Amino acid sequence: MINVLIADDHHLVRASIAHLLNQEGDIRIVGEADDGESAVAQSRQLRPDVVLMDIRMPGIGGLEATRRLHRGMEDIRVLILTAHMEDNVARKMLEAGATGFLSKGAEPAEMIDAIRQVFLGNRYISQEIAQRLALSNFAHKDNPFAPLSHRELQIALMIVNCQRVQEISDRLHLSPKTVNTYRYRLFDKLRVGTDVELTHLALRHGLVEGFETAEASP
Repeated sequence: MINVLIADDHHLVRASIAHLLNQEGDIRIVGEADDGESAVAQSRQLRPDVVLMDIRMPGIGGLEATRRLHRGMEDIRVLILTAHMEDNVARKMLEAGATGFLSKGAEPAEMIDAIRQVFLGNRYISQEIAQRLALSNFAHKDNPFAPLSHRELQIALMIVNCQRVQEISDRLHLSPKTVNTYRYRLFDKLRVGTDVELTHLALRHGLVEGFETAEASP
């Protein structure tokens, strides 16, 4: 059983999430908090496995609450669930000790999967924010990935994460022919000939270093 505490200052958000998660046989809501201080205090008392943490709340907020949880209760996994998807915010939350970062616009199935993944000790970052983090990691003129367009980078990340052309086509709502056009274009820019070579290049230049991207929902 995965014990979850929901920390969000909006009652309706907490109620909606609780209603959704209570339908899962392996997830149990053990507490709700409406600010950062309460999230930390309840975590100390209830010892949840996962805290669903909003960023902007009254008091110390989600960032400082995550820092305190990470310092004193490292066994508790913090999954950020927020409407604010800026890459600098995500980076600060991850540095503070968060195990995952997910948008409130995510599909319910993705949120449930994210909870299960962080419970198991895996890092879960939505594909959108992972792309932004990756871009900020290599936005230097001497990095071979820097000249890629946003779409080329997006497809490169999906290839590196073992998604096939048809999967990419379905998720991005592009034809397989268009996906392959982007694929060969980025291969040409990067001077690689296969998906394996692309993956090796991505690893060497930090495209996937330090975090794992999550599969995007359709």
